[in-house]
Amino acid sequence: MAEFPGSILRVDYPPDRPIAVLTLDAPPLNIVTVPTREHFSAAFREIEERDGVRAVVIRASGEQAFSSGGDISAFLDAPPDYLSRLAENVAAPERCSKPVIARLQGYVFGVGLEIALSCDFRIAADTTVLALPEMRLGMIPGSGGTQRVARLAGLGRAKDMILRARRIPADEAHAWGLLTEVVPPQDLDRKVDDLLAELLTFSPLALRYAKLALNESLEGPLGSGLRLEGMMYGLLRTSADFREGVDAFAHKRTPRFEGR
Repeated sequence: MAEFPGSILRVDYPPDRPIAVLTLDAPPLNIVTVPTREHFSAAFREIEERDGVRAVVIRASGEQAFSSGGDISAFLDAPPDYLSRLAENVAAPERCSKPVIARLQGYVFGVGLEIALSCDFRIAADTTVLALPEMRLGMIPGSGGTQRVARLAGLGRAKDMILRARRIPADEAHAWGLLTEVVPPQDLDRKVDDLLAELLTFSPLALRYAKLALNESLEGPLGSGLRLEGMMYGLLRTSADFREGVDAFAHKRTPRFEGR
């Protein structure tokens, strides 16, 4: 992978599990620099090419913040056309064919929240606080925040949160559908590991197609979504993983999926 001077992102591939771990590593606030955004997108391109990676975790160093947001001063020098494309890098987890889990604690503000919202699962400590505070700067969320909050929580709640720059505590965010699960801080790592273990028992192919069908369902009419789902269903019918799943079910054993 190319070098990204100024990036706070660290990418690891643990030898004992088929996963990738992306860490925002600039505590205590883990401020997301402009190079970090480019590095983030490049990391997901690399992950996509690694057949041995079956799931991804995004986390942060320290306990105070997943991220307090972006490097605001850098935006003053960035050209408008570049800023108009910020959402492309942040959407990398959503484009990824593999399931992506955001492990959240502390402040999850600005682009930190926008990164989390592009993931498939958001597991948070009960001390977590979410916010899109850009209104206080005379700005709006620019990396997908307006769109994903409205889709996940509804338009009324999105306006309540974004137009007032409200900080949303974890329990309220969970009730809104912005968080998958909320746990005490001491249980956060265990809960993420439990979810990883669960996901790794499934067929990588089935996970990939289910994620694609679900994401695409937001972009078009019901009929188009049903046709896409049907085509994927038929395609999976021809996979070795499906045959393995049926055989394992018939013989009451644990399936061994290989992603083919």
